[in-house]
Amino acid sequence: MNASDDHYIIKKADDIIEACYYIKRNGHDPLWRDHSSLNTSLPFLLTQLFVVLFVDRILLLILKSLRQPPIVAHILCGVLLGPTMLAETSFSRKYIFPHKTTMVLETFANLALTYYMFLVGLEMEFTLIMQAGSQVVSIAAAGIIFPLLFGFGLYFMAVTKSDHFDNRGSMFWAIALTSTNFPDLTKILADLKLLRTNIGKIAMCSAIISDLFTWFLLIMAISIFNRQKYNAVLSTGIFILVSVFALRPTVAWLIDRTSRGEIISDTHVWFIMAGILFCGLTTDACGSHSIVGAFMFGAILPHDDTVRTKILERLQDVVAGILMPLFFLISGLRSDLRYMFQHTPWEMVLIVVVMSWVAKVASVFFISLHYKMSTMDSLVLGLLMNTKGVLALIVLNTGRDIKALNNQSFPLMVLTLLVMSCLIEPIIALANKSTKKITRHMNRSIKGSEPDTEMRILACVHSMRNVMGTISVLHLSNGTNDSPLSVFAIHLIELSKRSTTTMLIVHDDNNNDEGRYNNQSKNETANIIRAFENLEKTNTAVAVQTMSVISPYATMHVDICSLAEDKSVNLIILPFHKEVKGDGRMGNGNSNFANVNMNVLTNASCSVAMIVDRGIGSKMFDLQEKFPGNFARQIAMLFIGGPDDREALAYAWRMAGHHDVCLTVARFVPGEQAMDLSHDVSVNRERRIDDEHLEDFKDKLMSNIGINYTEMVVHNGEEIIAAIRSLGEDFFDLYIIGRRQGEISPVTEGLSDWGSCPELGAIGDTLVSSNFALHSSVLVVQHYVSIDAIHEMADCSSTCSLGVGAKHDVQRYDF
Repeated sequence: MNASDDHYIIKKADDIIEACYYIKRNGHDPLWRDHSSLNTSLPFLLTQLFVVLFVDRILLLILKSLRQPPIVAHILCGVLLGPTMLAETSFSRKYIFPHKTTMVLETFANLALTYYMFLVGLEMEFTLIMQAGSQVVSIAAAGIIFPLLFGFGLYFMAVTKSDHFDNRGSMFWAIALTSTNFPDLTKILADLKLLRTNIGKIAMCSAIISDLFTWFLLIMAISIFNRQKYNAVLSTGIFILVSVFALRPTVAWLIDRTSRGEIISDTHVWFIMAGILFCGLTTDACGSHSIVGAFMFGAILPHDDTVRTKILERLQDVVAGILMPLFFLISGLRSDLRYMFQHTPWEMVLIVVVMSWVAKVASVFFISLHYKMSTMDSLVLGLLMNTKGVLALIVLNTGRDIKALNNQSFPLMVLTLLVMSCLIEPIIALANKSTKKITRHMNRSIKGSEPDTEMRILACVHSMRNVMGTISVLHLSNGTNDSPLSVFAIHLIELSKRSTTTMLIVHDDNNNDEGRYNNQSKNETANIIRAFENLEKTNTAVAVQTMSVISPYATMHVDICSLAEDKSVNLIILPFHKEVKGDGRMGNGNSNFANVNMNVLTNASCSVAMIVDRGIGSKMFDLQEKFPGNFARQIAMLFIGGPDDREALAYAWRMAGHHDVCLTVARFVPGEQAMDLSHDVSVNRERRIDDEHLEDFKDKLMSNIGINYTEMVVHNGEEIIAAIRSLGEDFFDLYIIGRRQGEISPVTEGLSDWGSCPELGAIGDTLVSSNFALHSSVLVVQHYVSIDAIHEMADCSSTCSLGVGAKHDVQRYDF
């Protein structure tokens, strides 16, 4: 026994520290005394919170570039601040982590954990269990049984039988190894672009089953190790049944009855927060843990996006961003790796880490091979199912709370979880990169597809503002019984820290489950889905499949291009990144959308079209209502030459078959004053191909009274602008042009010098940024160029020229 100057007595045994606090009294007890609990605890708590948040954020920034999930930074932060490094220093013991503040710190950490588990229950998608077949159940069972047995065996093999050895610790080791942290798994799948793959779906369904079984084992362990174990098990079971069959419909009825239309008030949110505490208190009184009640309350809340969004706005940043690091700090303070290594041979540490890893990976691997999955897919699935997170730490901390785990067994398993979490994502990313196979499909363009075959289009939108224009272009794409349209409508959503696990899951292929959206919850995604479904209903030759891409803007193009490859589409349609004002002029642009568009144009494995909507959608539907069957859309196709223009002509050619379309094709021919490139082999080859396509177009379609063709001789950019004006100002509803990026023709000389939107090409940029045709939409088309063609162009760049360079001091041409 020894007394310190800080007014507490410390008793330290092999792995137990007991601290008894006392206050010196001088005979009177004034109201404002120097050593009040408030004066001592709050400054230390603020200091601890500052330190843990600072270190945690630094580690998150560093480890993110190494493809490490956030749980790695959280665990590592706790270990660094714990007795392994910082906490054992005299400065830390006196000014940051004195023993007397431990109880206050643990109280806040447990409160954070209670609210965090409510959020986990809120995001848990139990409907995935309904999709579970025999394969999913078998994989989940294998990932539970074998780690459970390995956990028991490893504990008795690795933990030294000291005076504080406890057989109960084997139960918590085994339960921790059975877990597959569902929220972290979905984030890893989203990060690795595996969310919508077969492996991703199997992993998510299996993870739900695994986590539920882990919860069951944890509740049983807590209740069994309670002195009144039978009462604890019975009362906790009754609480779960009451929550599912009584509390759940009651809460749904109350929210439905008391909410005003689509509005969930702050009063609802505060009552829900109070309900979290009440349910936590109830399960704690039952002899279980408060997190069980909080989790159940989150799981039984209505699956309504409005309710979830409102609650997440209140809780997510505070709980996950500020309070939860305190829980990881407590885990770190309990993990003395130096003590563990002193009492455990390093060979045994290595055996525990490797065998804990092998237990789940190998069991899932072999059962996957049994279901005819490839070797690499089976390995990836095994790694995914070994994803650990907060649930495993909760299991270990619960064992530590009841002293079933000591200073040897607790940090050993924390170290094992840290190593597991570090290796999963990098190994999977490396495996996917080394084995990635690009499926080659023939129809990578409109022009290259066979006539009278299905045309497949991937239509992307960011918001409802993009929907009308995109649907109008799809409507004009002329789906017929002989050549139907198959449309994959994609809602592009940024993956941010607020993106919930449920959001990542529910927006999936063929997700037409209207029951997921409450009648009072008409969010933007639901409206976008309905708009595209209405397109399918109005045209029997159009099949629509809706889904969402939830990804960071920096890698969103990977999802888009992967979906285009997977669906074997002919064309990707993208919205222009700038908003169009009411008068037709360009407003502010979103640089994130612009970067996505440029990345898609660079990496797409098919043709790409970009729509600048200046009211084509609203005008189409308004006039169709006023003059049904009698309104013709005026479309102009501006042809200069090259692969992009030929692809644009092929698209206009298809639109010309629509009964509401009147098409004008204007070809701009270089005059004698234009720079002579007649000796350039590549230019002559392109001209011959252009002539062949135009002759084919005229032979087949010029007899159609709704099609006009004209040729205009021009010498420079100024004349081409005048020629476009002569076609009719504000006469056309839509201009279709080729992007022609990198192909500078003499007739467009000077147009690109002032360009601000390179994704539109010289002509498109001029049309969009000028004062001409403010109510005419523009569709810019880029033809798919194979990798072989790109290499061929690069090889002959020294002898072949695609055009002339732009001159300086060229006048800006405006309409």
